[in-house]
Amino acid sequence: MAVLGALSMQPMTAYALREAIRDVLGHFWSESFGQIYPTLGTLEQRGHVRRREGSRPGSSIFVITDSGAARLRELLSEPIKAVPPRNGLLLRLFFGRNLGAEKCRELIREAKADAERRLAEYDTLARAVAVQDRGSPDLPYTMMTVSAGRHGAEAVIAWAAEALALLDGAPEEPGAPEEPGDTLTNGEPQ
Repeated sequence: MAVLGALSMQPMTAYALREAIRDVLGHFWSESFGQIYPTLGTLEQRGHVRRREGSRPGSSIFVITDSGAARLRELLSEPIKAVPPRNGLLLRLFFGRNLGAEKCRELIREAKADAERRLAEYDTLARAVAVQDRGSPDLPYTMMTVSAGRHGAEAVIAWAAEALALLDGAPEEPGAPEEPGDTLTNGEPQ
């Protein structure tokens, strides 16, 4: 979907495609660079992209075909598959008693600083996109993704303030392990 989507915006070399996915989509989507080249090969075999000669000898530019545009629409229309959450920070904080309050504060402050950095990047990106894509039919769609990133970063910043306040009064030193037979959540021994 990412490869076809990027090529729907403009034809490009595999290298330029890789860079576009990293630089343009990277604030909300990551793609293994090792997958881009095989994916292009598969899409070419299926007739969804075609290769034309690039400006440099031996280079190729990939262009989405009509069948590729149709496949992209199909992929975009499929229901979004829920991905089980995996958040290393929250996992550590859930078991934070074993780290102690000060180490948890440090982790939260790092998350807040990262969110503040991302928020500044989203603001810069929003200004650049507004100028660069002025008049483009893609502008409102691009700005939606930037806006989502901004809201996510703002939410982490607000959460960090609340989380730090919750740690007030928590023991500073790591806690002792629970006794055997203690429970995690549902009353059953773990």
